[in-house]
Amino acid sequence: MTLRIDLDVIEELAKLLYIRALKILPEDIKRGFDRLYAAESDGTARSILATMRENIAVAEKTDNLLCQDTGIPIYNVLIGENVDVRGYALKQAIERGCARATREHPLRSSVVHPITRKNEHTSCGVRVPIINIDFWGEPDELRIEMIPKGSGSENGSFLKMCIPSEGVDGIKTFVVDCVIEAGGKVCPPTIVGVGVGGTSDLCMHLAKIAATRPLGSVCEDPEGAQLERELSQAVNSLGIGPQGLGGDATAFAVHVEIAATHITMNPVAVNIQCHSARRAVATIRPTGIEIGT
Repeated sequence: MTLRIDLDVIEELAKLLYIRALKILPEDIKRGFDRLYAAESDGTARSILATMRENIAVAEKTDNLLCQDTGIPIYNVLIGENVDVRGYALKQAIERGCARATREHPLRSSVVHPITRKNEHTSCGVRVPIINIDFWGEPDELRIEMIPKGSGSENGSFLKMCIPSEGVDGIKTFVVDCVIEAGGKVCPPTIVGVGVGGTSDLCMHLAKIAATRPLGSVCEDPEGAQLERELSQAVNSLGIGPQGLGGDATAFAVHVEIAATHITMNPVAVNIQCHSARRAVATIRPTGIEIGT
């Protein structure tokens, strides 16, 4: 069975997902707050976490944005084997939907030209929105994930071209040093995304994938999963705490994604996601459209 994609539907979904992501926090992040609050030993940190939880509840109840930063819009698209869609037209439809969300909601556009700093007030610009297209084995499904990535957390991005002799200890040291350097500037508690391997650009992309994965997900590679556990414990022993004001809850988790790399190098990248880890997802099937987080 072939699933034929209506590009008008894609445009509308791109618009709605952007708005939804900015207003409704995923349930796994809310559960993450509950878990950190229950385990927090510092009184001030518990108070800050409680205020964050209240902010989330008020924003959702009043249909307001979770954060004033509408971010850099990122759309991740997965196309199934039997999906019929024109690739370039798909990208154009997403761009139109992104711009419509900004104009029609309206949203504050955070996207500017990197040299002139001109803002088109559409959340679009040169090569933005960022659209990542990949393929998967679900035959009759097309999935669109929308992630608004705020600048506070995105500024917590780091890359080191490690050498193989530095080993796993070199990876751990670099990640912990990055979290210390970022401190409270990335609005903790965070999700710390770590990419290991590949080339420099792939490694940074892996870190972004890791930072935006749902809480509770685990790296598919067993060595990566072990590194996640060890780094999560290390990061939450630093005492940075919520908003960098001290406490146990520095990060919801550390997530790791890996790729094979060259025998003479071992890139390591860090990309941090703030406590407002926003995302929205739509899955198109022959039976209809499912929207969630």
